[in-house]
Amino acid sequence: MKIRFTPIAGAISLAAGLFVSSGALAADTIKIAVAGPFTGALTQYGTMVKEGVDTAVEQINAAGGVLGKQIEAVTIDDGCEPKQGPVVANRVVNDEIHYVVGHVCSGATIAATDIYNNEGVVMVTPSATSPAVTDDKNYDMIFRTIGRDDQQGPAAAKFIIEKIKPKAVAILHDKQSYGQGIASSVKSELEKGGVKVVLFEGINAGDSDYSAVITKLKSSDADFVYYGGYHPEMGLLLRQGAEQGLKVKFMGPEGVGNPDINAIAGAAVEGLLVTLPADFTQDPSNAAIVKAFTDKKRNPSGAFQLTAYSATVAITEGIKGVGADDPIKVAEWLHANKVSTPIGEISWNKQGDLNDFKFDIFNWHKDGSKTVYQ
Repeated sequence: MKIRFTPIAGAISLAAGLFVSSGALAADTIKIAVAGPFTGALTQYGTMVKEGVDTAVEQINAAGGVLGKQIEAVTIDDGCEPKQGPVVANRVVNDEIHYVVGHVCSGATIAATDIYNNEGVVMVTPSATSPAVTDDKNYDMIFRTIGRDDQQGPAAAKFIIEKIKPKAVAILHDKQSYGQGIASSVKSELEKGGVKVVLFEGINAGDSDYSAVITKLKSSDADFVYYGGYHPEMGLLLRQGAEQGLKVKFMGPEGVGNPDINAIAGAAVEGLLVTLPADFTQDPSNAAIVKAFTDKKRNPSGAFQLTAYSATVAITEGIKGVGADDPIKVAEWLHANKVSTPIGEISWNKQGDLNDFKFDIFNWHKDGSKTVYQ
């Protein structure tokens, strides 16, 4: 790892439009970049993360800040696009921001991590679940406050095997790092469990007509469908499947657990199964934090609000722990210590993954609510 002394060359002339919002930045603040999609089809995931960071920052600042300084959240848009990951990372480095909560989507995260690690920036993603973010990288500066797809995938597969007991399963994915990765994990675990996978196929994210793949599903004899990807495509699959008489149960990862899916799928969303982080809002010890969200008309029960809150807490606790705004030492401190957060007491292994994280299975409802599967 290279300790940062100078900004990365060649990134000085980045478009000013990358900044979506920031307050008046002052030298006496400690800045944390919030990197994620704030434009495009996946904007709401960025909003979830921003709400978590903003709530944490407000509470930390109200309690006096860190080292006598206020925390400043600087929101930067990557559109959930891998090609924008390095652009945003370069902007962070050039603006001498030492800490990042994000990125949100796995593809953009993977594209940015080398820069952060090489330039000594602490990055904590609250949402990127692809194992490729950290596997075989020997990173010192990269962390998560969410589990990995090779934890989420087996949890989904175990549920399918033990609770659904399908005769045959079709698995679809969006051909991207996150979606294809978790779909592959589910496929592997199902096959190990003796479940027949009759279709494993990629679809094109952003398409508006999935009639061809729905026809394949209808002729595949599958009585259960797992989809790896995000909510826009899942919503269309559900709606168009219902319109074409496809009568199977669907399941997806946390990327489909977005209230916007209801507007796309309509009534066909009822009963969708989703793997999500456990609902930490139900923990009585989080009552004050939940109130802090709701007082600002923010929803604390989405997929990433409390993991983002926890990422912010981890960074600030690391700064307090070393007694300095020194990202190299903060990363060392995080690797060596546990942090108390709304998602529990967390700690990290050598490569920056959580030592423990729980995914639950939820039923998604047409009114936008969700309930733990019983």
